[in-house]
Amino acid sequence: MKRASILALAVALVATAAVAETLIVVNKWDNEVALVDASTYEVLKKLVTGSGPHEVAASPDGSLAYVTNYGGSFWGGDTLTVIDLKKKAVKATFDLGSYSRPHGLWVSRDASRLWVTAESDEVVLELDALTGKILKAWKTPGAGGHMLAPTPDERKLYVANPAGGDVTVIDRQTDSVQTIQTGSSTEGIDVSPDGREVWVGSNAGSTLTVIDVATDEVVASFSCGGQVPIRVKFSPDGKQVWVSNNGSQTVTILDTRSRKVLDTIELPGHPVGLLFALDGRRVFVGVVTENRVVVIDAETKEINASIATGARPDGMAWAQ
Repeated sequence: MKRASILALAVALVATAAVAETLIVVNKWDNEVALVDASTYEVLKKLVTGSGPHEVAASPDGSLAYVTNYGGSFWGGDTLTVIDLKKKAVKATFDLGSYSRPHGLWVSRDASRLWVTAESDEVVLELDALTGKILKAWKTPGAGGHMLAPTPDERKLYVANPAGGDVTVIDRQTDSVQTIQTGSSTEGIDVSPDGREVWVGSNAGSTLTVIDVATDEVVASFSCGGQVPIRVKFSPDGKQVWVSNNGSQTVTILDTRSRKVLDTIELPGHPVGLLFALDGRRVFVGVVTENRVVVIDAETKEINASIATGARPDGMAWAQ
């Protein structure tokens, strides 16, 4: 291989590694996202988004990130901000037209589709991830539509509806939509890595509900070990579920088989956003009242870093 080719390959590998180690954090009250070096925890850059950004999702190849601009207290946002992660710059703004209050979102594995809730309109949208064109709009019987999680095969989308206290299930192959009653103020939601179960948090009841994906029936309900389980996340190996409890200022860790609480971690404030590193060794928690993201060692359960990202850090994503 020629020297020039070797040099080009080395530069490409370095650039890819740099992107893969970037943590993206939404600062709701600053109307921005912070790009953080996940090795040094240095804030590399801050980028302006639309009004009231809440959630962010990155494309699997680590090239783009999408931010939902939820809006303010008295008006609903109706745009998504698209970020070029390699250039660390805003690439585009997708206008959702008449749909407002976008919140939960996900990028498909092939990076061609984007699924996003429009809470005010009680719909879930499917967008072309490159152009922002709306391809489908599924009406959700449940009131709202806050957080969203797909099954690994992307056939089904599960949507948490806080106002309705239920979960909407959308079958993308048949376009069928159904509602599953879960618990009052349902919000936190995640699908297990093996695609067999959905775990949902009830903020008002401080409970977790388990849905069987094969039957879409509730199979269990139990205490989350804290208060207000606002976010729910499976570990990458599927053996544990971590819950950020906004009311009790804790993170609880549950065993997915026994459904028992294994550990409780005290936090310096009220948590919301929750994200695992790709290798599962670290967990990032947005402590909104402290304007920081804390980093927890997944094995020792100790907080080993605190990152001042901006005002009210919430949604996070990892550039793969």
